[in-house]
Order: sequence, then structure tokens, then C-alpha cells
Amino acid sequence: MRLRRSQFFWQAAVVGLLVWLGYVLASNVEANLAKSNIVLSFDFLSSQAGFDISESLLTVSSTSSYGRVILAGVLNTLILAVCCCLGATVIGLLVGILRSSGHYLGERVAGLYIEITRNLPKLLILLALYLAIVTALPVVRESWTFLGLIEISNRAIYFPVIEQGLGLYWAMALLGIWPVCVIVLSMIARRVQDRSGVRYPVFWPVSLVILGMIGAPALLGLIAYPLSWPVLKGFDFAGGGRISVQFVVLVLALSLYHGGQVAELVRGAIQSVPVGQFEAARASGLSFAQMTRLVILPQAVRAAVPSMGNQYLNITKNTSIGLAVGYSDLVSVMTTSINQTFRPIELMTVSTCVYLGICLIVSWMVNIYNARVQSVGS
Repeated sequence: MRLRRSQFFWQAAVVGLLVWLGYVLASNVEANLAKSNIVLSFDFLSSQAGFDISESLLTVSSTSSYGRVILAGVLNTLILAVCCCLGATVIGLLVGILRSSGHYLGERVAGLYIEITRNLPKLLILLALYLAIVTALPVVRESWTFLGLIEISNRAIYFPVIEQGLGLYWAMALLGIWPVCVIVLSMIARRVQDRSGVRYPVFWPVSLVILGMIGAPALLGLIAYPLSWPVLKGFDFAGGGRISVQFVVLVLALSLYHGGQVAELVRGAIQSVPVGQFEAARASGLSFAQMTRLVILPQAVRAAVPSMGNQYLNITKNTSIGLAVGYSDLVSVMTTSINQTFRPIELMTVSTCVYLGICLIVSWMVNIYNARVQSVGS
């Protein structure tokens, strides 16, 4: 009881100190702004921004409000973060398995890749890839055509899209709720298994339902509405959809950079599996692929999940380097808005809250999944 009182006292003292420091900082900022006749206000978010961004899921123009432009930057950041997390996970998993495979050449190649990516700045990798891709790809007027559907230039990748309908918004919304549905239904399936002993599958049924919900409107839209095709007009293509070269380069650069770090986490997690598990799998006649998929990886996941969560958080925050190649993420939009409105405190507060909210959601989801995959005795 005395120990609990002591712990409560010190925790309360730390909280009180932090509150006092926050009050002092806020008072100091307010006093300095008052001397300069500046009043904190977020009314500017509804005023006209006066600038456009290169790409967005939202329809944004120079007449859009600052709030809408910032929302477009947030969506660009989320899309980039999701794509980079998936890319880094796939690359890291494959390289990590190869690094622990026991194959002489495979281990050396994987080790070389890991050492290069871990010891080079991510910004250097980004700029090198950007210059290489922009130099290798043709200009818009000489773009490469694939199957008469896709046009590739050093500016963007162009492709036909459905003119009307929910389209990409519907697909992104469903993909966003997909991991939440998997986690929640997995928890329910685990409770049902504890009671009845029957384990119902979750991942593949939910994935098939989500894909069906995405594909059905797309098919109906394709039947009901014509396709919008990219057509060369002047110095660029008009119509259709596009994915900018900046986005592609960012996905490649961050996936490759963090893929090397994820590979080391996978290698360490595989090495944490007891040697007896490897020997038992080999004695059972399992191939290397079967042993890895059925025996090793399910046990290695338990050790890798917490560190993987940190990597996902780092990837989300590192999307801010898109400013170096002109990608319109949250940091890019915020920087332009600050230069036009001279509201750094308000805009930086909004950006901080957005990044904090995204990272807290990612941490929450990783913690839930980590608690689900841990063994009962751990």
C-alpha cells in the first residue's frame, strides 16, 4: 500500500509539472503574440487558398479553401503511408527470409542490400531514384504506350477511369476499414473458438467481401458510364486518371529504405524461434517453403510485431520527405499555406494534431494485433 502511494505521488507530481510547463509556454506565446498584435485564429481555413496541388483524391483548385487543400494533403499522406508500409513489409519479409535461408549466395545478396539501405540517408535514395527515373522516362509527347491503355512519361502514369460514380473514393474507404474489420472479427472469432473450439476463418472471407464491394460498383459503373481516356492536349494529357512520378518514386524509395530495416527485424525474429522447431519441421519432411510458412513465420510474428509497429510509425512520419521532389503531402501544403497566410502556429498545430492522430491510431491497431498473436503464456 505504501509503495502504491509513493508511485501515485510521483506520477501526480510529473503530471502536475508537465501541466505547469504547458501553462508557462502557452502564456509566453500569448504574451509575445499580443506584443505583435497577432491573435490566434483558425478562421483563415475557410478562406480561399489561391494555389493548387499536383494531385489529390479531392477536387482541388486555386479557388478551394485552405481547409480543403489541407484535407487533400492529409489524404495524400495517408495513401503514401499505406503504400509504403505495404511495400516495406513485402520487401522486408522476402529479404529477411532470404537472409536466414542458409543459402550462401542468397544470404550474401540479402546482407549486401540490408547494409546499403541501412547506411544510406533516405533522402539520398529518394533523389537518386528520382533523377534516374525522370532521366530514363520519355517526355510527355513521346510517352510510352502499353496495350493502348496506359501512357508513361517522366511526368506521370496515365490510365483510363470511369467518368462518374464513387470510384476511387469508395475503394479507398473500403481499404481503410479493411484492417479494422479483420482485427475486430478476429477478436470475435477467437472468443468463439475459446467457447466452442471451432475456429472460423476471418482474413480471406473479409478480403473477398471487400474486393467484391469494390469490384461490383466498378463493374456497374463501367457498364453504366463511359471511360474517360487520357488524350494528349498541348504539353500534357487531359482526361483519365494519373499517378505522378513523384508518388511512384516516393513509394519505391521509402519501401526500399525501410525494407532493409524490416528485413533485419524479420531475420532477428526468425532467429528467436527455437532450433528444435526447425529440426522438427525438417524431420516431418516439410520443404523450406512449407516450414517457413507453417512453422517459423507464425512464431516469428510474435517477436516482430512490436518493432514492426515502430517501423510503420517511422514510415508515416518519413513521408514528409516528399517535399524534396514536389509531392503534395501534408508538409508541402502546410509550408505553402504558412508562406501565404503567415499563420505558422495555427498550421503547425493542425499538422501536429494530424500526425499525432495518425500515429496513435497505427499504434492502437498494432497493439491490438500484438495482443492477439501473443501466446497465452507470454
